Amino acid sequence: MITLNRACTRARGCQHLLIARRRLSQSALDRLAQPVQSYISTSRDPYLNLSVEHYLLQKSAPESTVLFLYVNRPSIIIGRNQNPWLEVNLALLDPVPQSQPKTEPAGLENVDLVRRRSGGGTVFHDEGNVNWTVICPPKAFTRDKHAEMVVRALRSCGVERSRVNERHDIVLDQGERIADVDPDDTHLTPYTRRAGISEIKPLKVSGSAYKLTRQRALHHGTCLLSSPNLNIIPDYLHSPAKPHITARGVESVSSPVGNIVLSNEHFTNAVRSKFDGMYRSPKGTEHIEVGEDWLEHQAVKEGYAELKSREWTFLQTPQFTISTSADPAFTMDVELTVRNGAVSSGHLRRRGSAELVDLDKHSVGQRVHDIKSWPETLSHMFAGVDSAECGRLGAWFERMLPAQATRRRIAE
Repeated sequence: MITLNRACTRARGCQHLLIARRRLSQSALDRLAQPVQSYISTSRDPYLNLSVEHYLLQKSAPESTVLFLYVNRPSIIIGRNQNPWLEVNLALLDPVPQSQPKTEPAGLENVDLVRRRSGGGTVFHDEGNVNWTVICPPKAFTRDKHAEMVVRALRSCGVERSRVNERHDIVLDQGERIADVDPDDTHLTPYTRRAGISEIKPLKVSGSAYKLTRQRALHHGTCLLSSPNLNIIPDYLHSPAKPHITARGVESVSSPVGNIVLSNEHFTNAVRSKFDGMYRSPKGTEHIEVGEDWLEHQAVKEGYAELKSREWTFLQTPQFTISTSADPAFTMDVELTVRNGAVSSGHLRRRGSAELVDLDKHSVGQRVHDIKSWPETLSHMFAGVDSAECGRLGAWFERMLPAQATRRRIAE
Protein backbone atom coordinates (compact mmCIF):
# COMPACT_ATOMS: atom_id res chain seq x y z
CA MET A 1 0.00 0.00 0.00
CA ILE A 2 2.86 2.37 0.86
CA THR A 3 4.56 1.55 -2.43
CA LEU A 4 1.31 2.11 -4.32
CA ASN A 5 0.71 5.47 -2.60
CA ARG A 6 4.25 6.59 -3.40
CA ALA A 7 3.77 5.54 -7.02
CA CYS A 8 0.50 7.48 -7.20
CA THR A 9 2.14 10.52 -5.63
CA ARG A 10 4.98 10.37 -8.16
CA ALA A 11 2.49 9.92 -10.99
CA ARG A 12 0.45 12.92 -9.83
CA GLY A 13 3.67 14.95 -9.55
CA CYS A 14 4.69 14.00 -13.08
CA GLN A 15 1.21 14.79 -14.32
CA HIS A 16 1.28 18.22 -12.67
CA LEU A 17 4.73 18.87 -14.15
CA LEU A 18 3.48 17.83 -17.58
CA ILE A 19 0.46 20.14 -17.27
CA ALA A 20 2.72 23.00 -16.14
CA ARG A 21 4.98 22.44 -19.15
CA ARG A 22 2.02 22.34 -21.49
CA ARG A 23 0.80 25.61 -20.02
CA LEU A 24 4.25 27.13 -20.46
CA SER A 25 4.38 25.92 -24.04
CA GLN A 26 0.86 27.14 -24.84
CA SER A 27 1.56 30.49 -23.18
CA ALA A 28 4.71 30.91 -25.25
CA LEU A 29 2.88 29.98 -28.45
CA ASP A 30 0.14 32.52 -27.66
CA ARG A 31 2.75 35.26 -27.17
CA LEU A 32 4.59 34.31 -30.36
CA ALA A 33 1.42 35.00 -32.33
CA GLN A 34 1.11 38.57 -31.06
CA PRO A 35 1.94 41.35 -33.55
CA VAL A 36 4.35 43.11 -31.15
CA GLN A 37 6.49 41.18 -28.66
CA SER A 38 9.17 42.17 -26.17
CA TYR A 39 11.42 39.83 -24.16
CA ILE A 40 14.31 40.28 -21.74
CA SER A 41 16.51 37.44 -20.50
CA THR A 42 17.31 36.85 -16.85
CA SER A 43 20.09 34.41 -17.85
CA ARG A 44 23.76 35.27 -18.46
CA ASP A 45 24.33 32.06 -20.46
CA PRO A 46 25.33 33.02 -24.05
CA TYR A 47 24.37 29.59 -25.40
CA LEU A 48 20.86 29.90 -23.98
CA ASN A 49 20.35 33.52 -25.01
CA LEU A 50 21.42 32.89 -28.59
CA SER A 51 19.25 29.77 -28.71
CA VAL A 52 16.22 31.70 -27.47
CA GLU A 53 16.96 34.38 -30.06
CA HIS A 54 17.01 31.75 -32.82
CA TYR A 55 13.79 30.21 -31.47
CA LEU A 56 12.09 33.62 -31.65
CA LEU A 57 13.32 34.02 -35.21
CA GLN A 58 11.91 30.64 -36.21
CA LYS A 59 8.69 30.54 -34.22
CA SER A 60 7.35 34.09 -33.97
CA ALA A 61 4.47 34.94 -36.31
CA PRO A 62 5.68 36.01 -39.79
CA GLU A 63 4.12 39.48 -39.58
CA SER A 64 5.15 40.15 -35.97
CA THR A 65 7.94 42.41 -34.70
CA VAL A 66 10.01 41.18 -31.75
CA LEU A 67 12.44 42.88 -29.37
CA PHE A 68 14.83 40.70 -27.35
CA LEU A 69 17.32 42.10 -24.82
CA TYR A 70 19.95 40.07 -22.96
CA VAL A 71 23.30 40.28 -21.15
CA ASN A 72 25.94 37.54 -21.35
CA ARG A 73 28.73 36.53 -18.99
CA PRO A 74 32.26 37.02 -20.45
CA SER A 75 32.22 35.34 -23.83
CA ILE A 76 33.53 35.70 -27.36
CA ILE A 77 30.88 35.44 -30.05
CA ILE A 78 32.16 34.73 -33.56
CA GLY A 79 30.15 35.11 -36.75
CA ARG A 80 28.60 32.22 -38.66
CA ASN A 81 31.31 32.30 -41.35
CA GLN A 82 34.37 33.04 -39.24
CA ASN A 83 37.53 31.19 -38.27
CA PRO A 84 38.06 30.90 -34.48
CA TRP A 85 41.79 30.21 -34.91
CA LEU A 86 42.10 33.43 -36.92
CA GLU A 87 39.82 35.65 -34.82
CA VAL A 88 40.54 34.62 -31.23
CA ASN A 89 43.52 34.12 -28.94
CA LEU A 90 42.23 30.70 -27.92
CA ALA A 91 44.95 30.14 -25.32
CA LEU A 92 43.37 32.83 -23.12
CA LEU A 93 39.95 31.19 -22.91
CA ASP A 94 40.62 28.48 -20.33
CA PRO A 95 41.82 28.83 -16.75
CA VAL A 96 45.48 27.87 -16.38
CA PRO A 97 46.22 25.18 -13.74
CA GLN A 98 48.40 26.36 -10.86
CA SER A 99 51.05 23.88 -11.96
CA GLN A 100 51.48 25.71 -15.29
CA PRO A 101 52.82 29.20 -16.03
CA LYS A 102 50.16 31.89 -16.36
CA THR A 103 49.36 33.13 -19.84
CA GLU A 104 50.72 36.49 -20.94
CA PRO A 105 48.72 38.66 -20.88
CA ALA A 106 46.65 37.28 -18.02
CA GLY A 107 43.15 36.13 -18.97
CA LEU A 108 39.79 36.36 -17.24
CA GLU A 109 39.43 32.56 -17.10
CA ASN A 110 36.37 30.60 -18.26
CA VAL A 111 35.51 32.80 -21.23
CA ASP A 112 33.00 31.05 -23.50
CA LEU A 113 33.56 30.75 -27.24
CA VAL A 114 30.29 30.70 -29.19
CA ARG A 115 29.64 30.61 -32.92
CA ARG A 116 26.36 32.40 -33.57
CA ARG A 117 24.05 31.75 -36.50
CA SER A 118 24.22 35.23 -38.00
CA GLY A 119 27.02 36.72 -40.08
CA GLY A 120 29.25 39.62 -39.13
CA GLY A 121 32.38 39.90 -37.05
CA THR A 122 33.67 38.77 -33.67
CA VAL A 123 32.54 40.55 -30.50
CA PHE A 124 33.32 40.30 -26.80
CA HIS A 125 30.36 40.15 -24.39
CA ASP A 126 30.36 40.75 -20.65
CA GLU A 127 28.02 42.14 -18.01
CA GLY A 128 28.81 45.69 -19.14
CA ASN A 129 27.13 45.07 -22.51
CA VAL A 130 23.43 44.85 -23.32
CA ASN A 131 22.65 42.89 -26.47
CA TRP A 132 19.63 43.95 -28.49
CA THR A 133 17.78 42.04 -31.18
CA VAL A 134 14.88 43.04 -33.40
CA ILE A 135 13.10 40.47 -35.58
CA CYS A 136 10.64 41.69 -38.19
CA PRO A 137 9.15 40.83 -41.60
CA PRO A 138 11.70 41.13 -44.45
CA LYS A 139 9.59 43.77 -46.21
CA ALA A 140 9.92 46.03 -43.13
CA PHE A 141 13.69 45.48 -42.77
CA THR A 142 16.52 47.89 -43.55
CA ARG A 143 20.06 47.69 -42.21
CA ASP A 144 19.76 51.07 -40.49
CA LYS A 145 16.20 51.03 -39.18
CA HIS A 146 16.74 49.48 -35.76
CA ALA A 147 20.25 50.85 -35.28
CA GLU A 148 18.54 54.24 -35.64
CA MET A 149 16.04 53.15 -32.99
CA VAL A 150 18.91 52.39 -30.60
CA VAL A 151 20.54 55.76 -31.37
CA ARG A 152 17.28 57.53 -30.51
CA ALA A 153 17.23 55.56 -27.26
CA LEU A 154 20.81 56.65 -26.47
CA ARG A 155 20.06 60.27 -27.26
CA SER A 156 17.04 60.15 -24.94
CA CYS A 157 19.58 59.20 -22.24
CA GLY A 158 21.67 62.27 -23.03
CA VAL A 159 24.21 60.57 -25.34
CA GLU A 160 24.07 63.20 -28.11
CA ARG A 161 27.33 62.07 -29.73
CA SER A 162 25.76 58.77 -30.84
CA ARG A 163 24.95 58.10 -34.50
CA VAL A 164 24.71 55.36 -37.12
CA ASN A 165 27.74 55.24 -39.43
CA GLU A 166 28.10 54.06 -43.02
CA ARG A 167 28.72 50.45 -41.85
CA HIS A 168 25.38 50.48 -39.96
CA ASP A 169 27.26 50.43 -36.64
CA ILE A 170 26.62 52.84 -33.76
CA VAL A 171 29.50 55.15 -32.91
CA LEU A 172 30.24 58.06 -30.60
CA ASP A 173 31.74 61.10 -32.31
CA GLN A 174 34.76 62.61 -30.54
CA GLY A 175 36.27 66.07 -30.37
CA GLU A 176 34.77 69.53 -30.11
CA ARG A 177 31.29 70.57 -31.18
CA ILE A 178 31.54 72.05 -34.67
CA ALA A 179 28.00 72.59 -35.99
CA ASP A 180 24.32 72.48 -35.28
CA VAL A 181 22.50 69.63 -37.01
CA ASP A 182 18.96 68.33 -37.21
CA PRO A 183 18.47 66.52 -33.88
CA ASP A 184 16.28 63.94 -35.65
CA ASP A 185 19.09 62.99 -38.06
CA THR A 186 20.49 59.77 -36.59
CA HIS A 187 23.47 59.82 -38.97
CA LEU A 188 24.93 63.17 -37.94
CA THR A 189 25.83 64.81 -34.65
CA PRO A 190 27.18 68.28 -33.81
CA TYR A 191 30.55 66.51 -33.46
CA THR A 192 30.64 64.71 -36.83
CA ARG A 193 33.84 65.57 -38.70
CA ARG A 194 33.53 67.03 -42.18
CA ALA A 195 35.76 66.39 -45.18
CA GLY A 196 38.92 68.48 -45.02
CA ILE A 197 38.94 68.70 -41.24
CA SER A 198 41.52 66.70 -39.31
CA GLU A 199 39.55 63.63 -38.29
CA ILE A 200 39.30 62.22 -34.80
CA LYS A 201 38.02 58.70 -35.18
CA PRO A 202 34.67 57.99 -33.52
CA LEU A 203 34.45 55.18 -30.97
CA LYS A 204 32.42 52.14 -31.95
CA VAL A 205 29.91 51.22 -29.25
CA SER A 206 27.57 48.82 -31.06
CA GLY A 207 28.17 46.62 -34.08
CA SER A 208 25.54 45.08 -36.32
CA ALA A 209 24.95 41.55 -37.60
CA TYR A 210 22.03 40.07 -39.53
CA LYS A 211 20.27 36.85 -40.40
CA LEU A 212 17.71 36.93 -43.21
CA THR A 213 15.30 34.10 -43.97
CA ARG A 214 12.44 33.87 -46.43
CA GLN A 215 9.89 34.97 -43.83
CA ARG A 216 11.93 36.82 -41.20
CA ALA A 217 14.75 39.34 -40.79
CA LEU A 218 16.94 39.56 -37.69
CA HIS A 219 19.19 42.49 -36.77
CA HIS A 220 21.20 42.37 -33.57
CA GLY A 221 24.05 44.19 -31.91
CA THR A 222 25.89 44.52 -28.62
CA CYS A 223 26.02 47.92 -26.93
CA LEU A 224 29.11 48.77 -24.87
CA LEU A 225 27.82 50.54 -21.78
CA SER A 226 30.20 49.96 -18.88
CA SER A 227 32.48 47.03 -19.68
CA PRO A 228 35.30 46.60 -17.15
CA ASN A 229 37.32 44.67 -19.72
CA LEU A 230 38.05 47.22 -22.45
CA ASN A 231 41.78 47.08 -21.75
CA ILE A 232 42.02 43.32 -22.31
CA ILE A 233 39.44 42.79 -25.06
CA PRO A 234 42.11 43.40 -27.76
CA ASP A 235 44.21 40.60 -26.25
CA TYR A 236 41.33 38.14 -26.66
CA LEU A 237 40.54 39.27 -30.19
CA HIS A 238 44.13 39.12 -31.49
CA SER A 239 45.19 35.68 -32.65
CA PRO A 240 48.96 34.99 -32.81
CA ALA A 241 48.23 32.82 -35.88
CA LYS A 242 46.82 35.65 -37.98
CA PRO A 243 50.08 36.56 -39.79
CA HIS A 244 50.53 32.90 -40.76
CA ILE A 245 47.02 32.11 -42.03
CA THR A 246 45.53 32.59 -45.47
CA ALA A 247 41.80 32.15 -45.17
CA ARG A 248 38.42 32.22 -46.79
CA GLY A 249 35.45 33.49 -44.83
CA VAL A 250 34.75 36.77 -43.08
CA GLU A 251 37.42 38.63 -41.12
CA SER A 252 36.49 41.14 -38.44
CA VAL A 253 37.16 44.82 -39.07
CA SER A 254 38.99 46.38 -36.13
CA SER A 255 37.68 49.69 -34.80
CA PRO A 256 38.50 51.77 -31.71
CA VAL A 257 35.87 51.09 -29.07
CA GLY A 258 34.70 52.80 -25.90
CA ASN A 259 32.13 52.68 -23.14
CA ILE A 260 29.06 54.89 -23.32
CA VAL A 261 29.03 55.05 -19.48
CA LEU A 262 25.38 54.23 -19.00
CA SER A 263 23.69 51.68 -16.74
CA ASN A 264 22.18 48.54 -18.24
CA GLU A 265 18.79 49.38 -16.76
CA HIS A 266 18.76 52.92 -18.15
CA PHE A 267 19.65 51.66 -21.63
CA THR A 268 17.16 48.78 -21.51
CA ASN A 269 14.29 51.05 -20.48
CA ALA A 270 15.16 53.57 -23.20
CA VAL A 271 15.29 50.91 -25.94
CA ARG A 272 11.98 49.44 -24.79
CA SER A 273 10.42 52.91 -24.87
CA LYS A 274 11.59 53.63 -28.42
CA PHE A 275 10.52 50.17 -29.58
CA ASP A 276 7.07 50.74 -28.06
CA GLY A 277 6.89 54.09 -29.84
CA MET A 278 7.72 52.52 -33.21
CA TYR A 279 5.40 49.52 -32.88
CA ARG A 280 2.43 50.54 -30.79
CA SER A 281 0.26 47.54 -29.92
CA PRO A 282 -3.46 48.21 -29.35
CA LYS A 283 -3.19 46.34 -26.03
CA GLY A 284 0.22 47.75 -25.10
CA THR A 285 3.48 45.80 -25.22
CA GLU A 286 3.97 43.21 -22.48
CA HIS A 287 7.65 42.80 -21.59
CA ILE A 288 8.25 39.09 -20.91
CA GLU A 289 11.13 37.66 -18.87
CA VAL A 290 13.01 34.73 -20.40
CA GLY A 291 14.95 32.26 -18.26
CA GLU A 292 16.25 28.72 -17.96
CA ASP A 293 12.68 27.36 -18.19
CA TRP A 294 12.79 28.05 -21.95
CA LEU A 295 15.04 25.00 -22.24
CA GLU A 296 11.81 23.04 -21.82
CA HIS A 297 11.01 23.96 -25.42
CA GLN A 298 12.50 21.16 -27.51
CA ALA A 299 13.68 23.53 -30.25
CA VAL A 300 15.52 25.73 -27.72
CA LYS A 301 17.04 22.66 -26.07
CA GLU A 302 18.29 21.30 -29.40
CA GLY A 303 19.68 24.67 -30.46
CA TYR A 304 21.41 25.02 -27.10
CA ALA A 305 23.09 21.62 -27.47
CA GLU A 306 24.22 22.46 -31.00
CA LEU A 307 25.78 25.80 -30.02
CA LYS A 308 27.69 24.15 -27.18
CA SER A 309 29.07 21.37 -29.37
CA ARG A 310 32.68 21.53 -30.48
CA GLU A 311 31.56 20.32 -33.91
CA TRP A 312 29.44 23.45 -34.43
CA THR A 313 32.17 25.72 -33.06
CA PHE A 314 35.04 24.36 -35.14
CA LEU A 315 33.79 22.29 -38.07
CA GLN A 316 31.85 25.24 -39.53
CA THR A 317 35.15 27.04 -40.17
CA PRO A 318 35.76 28.05 -43.81
CA GLN A 319 38.89 26.70 -45.50
CA PHE A 320 42.23 28.14 -44.44
CA THR A 321 45.95 27.43 -44.89
CA ILE A 322 48.57 27.88 -42.17
CA SER A 323 52.29 27.98 -42.93
CA THR A 324 55.52 28.35 -40.96
CA SER A 325 57.29 29.98 -43.94
CA ALA A 326 57.18 33.50 -42.45
CA ASP A 327 58.95 32.38 -39.27
CA PRO A 328 62.76 32.45 -39.63
CA ALA A 329 63.31 30.10 -36.68
CA PHE A 330 62.94 26.86 -38.66
CA THR A 331 65.01 24.89 -41.16
CA MET A 332 61.82 23.30 -42.48
CA ASP A 333 58.50 24.75 -43.61
CA VAL A 334 55.19 23.08 -42.93
CA GLU A 335 52.00 24.06 -44.75
CA LEU A 336 48.61 22.63 -43.81
CA THR A 337 45.25 23.30 -45.46
CA VAL A 338 42.23 22.89 -43.22
CA ARG A 339 38.74 22.52 -44.66
CA ASN A 340 35.65 22.49 -42.42
CA GLY A 341 37.89 22.14 -39.39
CA ALA A 342 39.78 19.07 -40.69
CA VAL A 343 43.19 18.77 -42.37
CA SER A 344 42.66 18.22 -46.10
CA SER A 345 46.21 18.50 -47.47
CA GLY A 346 49.71 19.61 -46.59
CA HIS A 347 53.40 19.30 -47.21
CA LEU A 348 56.79 19.77 -45.60
CA ARG A 349 59.81 21.28 -47.35
CA ARG A 350 63.37 21.74 -46.16
CA ARG A 351 64.39 25.36 -46.75
CA GLY A 352 66.68 25.69 -49.75
CA SER A 353 65.23 22.55 -51.34
CA ALA A 354 62.45 22.20 -53.90
CA GLU A 355 61.59 18.69 -52.74
CA LEU A 356 58.22 18.37 -50.96
CA VAL A 357 57.22 15.71 -48.45
CA ASP A 358 53.46 15.27 -48.77
CA LEU A 359 51.13 14.79 -45.85
CA ASP A 360 50.66 11.13 -44.90
CA LYS A 361 47.36 10.01 -46.42
CA HIS A 362 46.18 8.64 -43.06
CA SER A 363 46.32 12.17 -41.62
CA VAL A 364 43.82 13.55 -44.13
CA GLY A 365 40.62 14.21 -42.22
CA GLN A 366 42.35 14.83 -38.90
CA ARG A 367 40.11 17.31 -37.05
CA VAL A 368 42.20 20.14 -35.68
CA HIS A 369 40.15 20.55 -32.52
CA ASP A 370 40.70 16.85 -31.68
CA ILE A 371 44.51 17.15 -31.72
CA LYS A 372 45.95 16.48 -28.25
CA SER A 373 49.63 17.04 -29.03
CA TRP A 374 50.99 18.86 -32.05
CA PRO A 375 54.54 17.41 -31.82
CA GLU A 376 53.12 13.87 -31.80
CA THR A 377 50.63 14.69 -34.57
CA LEU A 378 53.30 16.17 -36.84
CA SER A 379 55.49 13.09 -36.39
CA HIS A 380 52.63 11.02 -37.82
CA MET A 381 51.81 13.52 -40.56
CA PHE A 382 55.36 13.64 -41.99
CA ALA A 383 57.43 10.47 -41.72
CA GLY A 384 61.19 10.75 -41.43
CA VAL A 385 61.36 14.15 -39.74
CA ASP A 386 63.73 14.06 -36.77
CA SER A 387 62.15 14.34 -33.34
CA ALA A 388 63.96 17.55 -32.41
CA GLU A 389 62.58 19.41 -35.45
CA CYS A 390 59.13 17.91 -34.83
CA GLY A 391 59.32 19.20 -31.28
CA ARG A 392 60.17 22.75 -32.40
CA LEU A 393 57.50 22.77 -35.12
CA GLY A 394 55.00 21.22 -32.73
CA ALA A 395 55.61 23.91 -30.12
CA TRP A 396 54.95 26.54 -32.81
CA PHE A 397 51.66 24.91 -33.79
CA GLU A 398 50.69 24.68 -30.10
CA ARG A 399 50.96 28.48 -29.95
CA MET A 400 49.15 29.08 -33.24
CA LEU A 401 46.40 26.42 -33.04
CA PRO A 402 46.45 25.52 -29.33
CA ALA A 403 45.28 21.97 -28.78
CA GLN A 404 44.27 22.37 -25.14
CA ALA A 405 42.16 25.48 -25.75
CA THR A 406 39.89 23.74 -28.25
CA ARG A 407 38.84 21.13 -25.71
CA ARG A 408 36.65 23.60 -23.86
CA ARG A 409 34.94 22.72 -20.61
CA ILE A 410 31.23 22.53 -21.38
CA ALA A 411 29.30 24.35 -18.65
CA GLU A 412 26.45 22.44 -17.06
